[in-house]
Amino acid sequence: MTRTLSPRTDIRRARDRSATRIDWLDSKHSFSFGRSHDPANTHHGLLLVNNDDVVSPGTGFDTHPHQDMEIVTWVLRGSLVHQDSTGHSGVIYPGLAQRMSAGSGILHSEKNDSWRLRGGVEHVDPVHFVQMWVVPDESGITPGYEQLEIDDQLLAGGLVPVASGMDQHRGESAIRIKNKYAALHAARLAPGQSVTLPEAPFLHLFVPRGAVTLEDSGALATGDAVRFAAIGGQRITATEDAEILLWEMHATLAS
Repeated sequence: MTRTLSPRTDIRRARDRSATRIDWLDSKHSFSFGRSHDPANTHHGLLLVNNDDVVSPGTGFDTHPHQDMEIVTWVLRGSLVHQDSTGHSGVIYPGLAQRMSAGSGILHSEKNDSWRLRGGVEHVDPVHFVQMWVVPDESGITPGYEQLEIDDQLLAGGLVPVASGMDQHRGESAIRIKNKYAALHAARLAPGQSVTLPEAPFLHLFVPRGAVTLEDSGALATGDAVRFAAIGGQRITATEDAEILLWEMHATLAS
């Protein structure tokens, strides 16, 4: 599933992303999505979608369908209510790993949970989250849902395997995805803290919050991303409080 690759580091700046902006949604797309179609920017490795979304209070995505996709949602601020046609529901918040396997077909909705009274106080905060899609190993699988809180592991400051289908992460990742060539890692870093990127044919680094430096490449700000091919081992060091999301992929889609 992989081909001979030349080492490559491709930095994509936040300002160059396409966007969808409507009254309740500010969504920035790392890859082609919806009406923002670019045939030269459809995926990297196995990752097809990396959407950086802010949803206003009391609003969200109404019930809509998905099929044959592994969807991982990572909340940075606020909370998001998930409901789907298989009977699963849950509130996703920072530090909670969540995966939905669309499989043979699923309907779901995602709404900002903040428009409500809690403790007698009205909370009307936006929710900020990143949603990422990878293809499954097989089409037509039974739809599924999984979530698990991993806040304690993130406090350690290293790369934490959030979602993985790879054998080497069995028993280590918080949740499983149905692709044996892909894994998502996350880290929360204080200024001066570092992590080292794994070696893999394809890596996708995204900085949803804060600022870091990438060894040999320089500064990365909020919303910046890096696509790596046939390379790894670089150090990422936070220059302010930061959060990073890293996909490790050992295969790619056909171009």
